[in-house]
Amino acid sequence: MTFPRRVRIHYLRPPSNQTVYRQLLVHDVNRVKVTLAREIEMEEPLRFGGRTALENGSSAVWFTFPGAWHDIGRFHLADGTPSGIYANVITPCRFHPGGVWSTTDLFLDLWIPAEEGSFAWGAARLLDEAELDTAEGAGHVSGPLALRARREAARLQNELAARTWPPLPVMDWTLDRTMEVARAGESARAGS
Repeated sequence: MTFPRRVRIHYLRPPSNQTVYRQLLVHDVNRVKVTLAREIEMEEPLRFGGRTALENGSSAVWFTFPGAWHDIGRFHLADGTPSGIYANVITPCRFHPGGVWSTTDLFLDLWIPAEEGSFAWGAARLLDEAELDTAEGAGHVSGPLALRARREAARLQNELAARTWPPLPVMDWTLDRTMEVARAGESARAGS
């Protein structure tokens, strides 16, 4: 299999907000799929706690773990400076033929800001608890599914506190490494 390959990730945010993200798949093994979202286009920067996490022109390295109830993004500013690590609590991603993936957002997110432009551990913040409560109250997320999301977020926080999370691939697949693999694959395809 040649890398990178384009994938389309169908991302449902209940009740009916469907977004399709187009990314480059640069690494695919049984336990993790690494994708690259580069030069992200945004109308407004994404900020947490007054700090910019993503802005127009930013890149993110995404880690999807088959069977897991979360995915992880290494976020960078447009100049490549690390801004933080972001985990989405989601339903396990389904992988369909033709590079189509699908998942449902369960609202909760964990944000770990980078410290002084590196991925040293900053203080983690759990995001969007009120949004999950609202979705559950409106019947857009069932009680058992909301409970599963809360348990996943708590597990991630506990593992982060114990320094056993995020998993090693998140630290190994830097933006530079990911971009290098993407460029090498694109050059090989252009030459064939």
